Amino acid sequence: MDFNDTPAEAEFRAEVRTWLKANVPHRDKAAESEAELIRRAKSWQAKKADAGWACLHWQKEYGGRSASPIESVIWQQEESKYDVPAGIFAIGQGMCGPTMATYATEEQKQRYLPPMARGDEIWCQLFSEPAAGSDLAGLRTKAEKDGDDWIINGQKIWTSGAHYSDYGILVTRSDPTVPKHQGLTFFFVDMKSPGIEIKPIKQISGASNFNEVYFTDVRIPDAHRLGEVGDGWRVSITTLMNERLAVGSAGGPDFADIFRLAQNIEINDQPAIKDRAVRDRLATWYCETNGLKFTKFRTQSALSRGETPGPEASIAKIVSAKKLQDIGSFGMDLMELGGIMMDENVMLEDGMFQGAFLGAPGLRIAGGTDEILRNIIAERVLGLPQDIRADKGVSFNEIPTSR
Repeated sequence: MDFNDTPAEAEFRAEVRTWLKANVPHRDKAAESEAELIRRAKSWQAKKADAGWACLHWQKEYGGRSASPIESVIWQQEESKYDVPAGIFAIGQGMCGPTMATYATEEQKQRYLPPMARGDEIWCQLFSEPAAGSDLAGLRTKAEKDGDDWIINGQKIWTSGAHYSDYGILVTRSDPTVPKHQGLTFFFVDMKSPGIEIKPIKQISGASNFNEVYFTDVRIPDAHRLGEVGDGWRVSITTLMNERLAVGSAGGPDFADIFRLAQNIEINDQPAIKDRAVRDRLATWYCETNGLKFTKFRTQSALSRGETPGPEASIAKIVSAKKLQDIGSFGMDLMELGGIMMDENVMLEDGMFQGAFLGAPGLRIAGGTDEILRNIIAERVLGLPQDIRADKGVSFNEIPTSR
C-alpha cells in the first residue's frame, strides 16, 4: 500500500479543494423537510455538473469527466468534509448508472445517463421482496411477455427513495420452471407508470426513507429490458458489485465523536474519559476505525494502479455498520437520562447518537445483510467452502415453501 498521493493526484486534490472552498454554499442548519432536502441536493448536483464535477469517472458524453477511479475517490474524500446533501443520488449514480452503462443501448445511455448525472432525474433500485430479502434469487415478482411488452405483477419492499424517484431498475421472475438463478429478467421502469403503487414505510426514527412498491399489470416495453431474457441474475450482480462500493462505510458518529463526548460529559463526578470501562470501549473503536482506514487504503491503492476492487469492499460495511450502532448506543448511555431525549433543539451533539442508534439497524440490512457479507468474505476473500444449498439445480416452482 502507498498512502501518499502521486504528484498528479496531489495536483488534482488541490484543484478539488480550491473549487469546493469557493463553491460550497453556506446553509442554516435548521431542520428541513424532505422536499427542501431534494431541492437543495438537485441544486448542488447541477452546480457540480456545470463545473464538470458530477460522476467524475463516467464518460464525458454521458455527463461525467472521464476521470480515473482514484480521482473519483479523491473527490469523495474532499467533498465529505463539507455539509452538502448526500444520499439522494447515491443509488442512481452508484448502482443504476453503472448497470445502465453496461447493458443499455447507446440511445438509452444518451437519454438517461446525463440527466442522472446532473440530478435532474432520480433513480431507485427495486430488488428486495417480502419473501426474498437476503436471498434475492428467490424473488417472486412475475414478468410475462405480451407482444412487445412485459406485464409485471408483484411486490418489492425496502425500496429507498421510491416515493420521489423518476425511474427504477427492476429484477423479475420470467420463468419459474428453471432453477431460481436462471429464470430472472432485468428491466428499467418509469416509476410513474400506471399500476405502480408506492407506500412509504414509517421507521422507528420517524422518517420514511424506504417503501413498499406494488406492481399490478404494469406494462414495460421489451426495449427497456437490460440483458437477455433469463439472464437477469448476471445483470443483478453488476448492480450488486457496484452497490458494495457505493454503500461503503456507514455514515454517522465515529471514534472522534464518541471520544469528544467522553471528554465533555461526566459520570461519577468525573469526566467519562477517566473511567476505565469507558476507555476500554474507546480503545476498541479506535482500533476498528484505524483498521477500516487501512482497509480502505488497500482499495484506494488498487484504484490508483487501475485495478478493480474485489469482494474485500464488503469488509468496510460489515464493520462500520455495527460500530455505528454500538457507538450510538454507548453515546446515549453516557448521556444517561439525556440519551432518551428526541428534541433536536436541546439534545446533546444535535442528536447524532440517538440518530445512529435508531438508523444503524437498517444499515446492517441495506446493501447486503451482515450474514450475506460474511458469506461473501468467507467464500471470496478467505476461500472457504460455500454453504450447502438444498435448492441447487431445483426448478423454482418445485422448491418447497411453507404453508
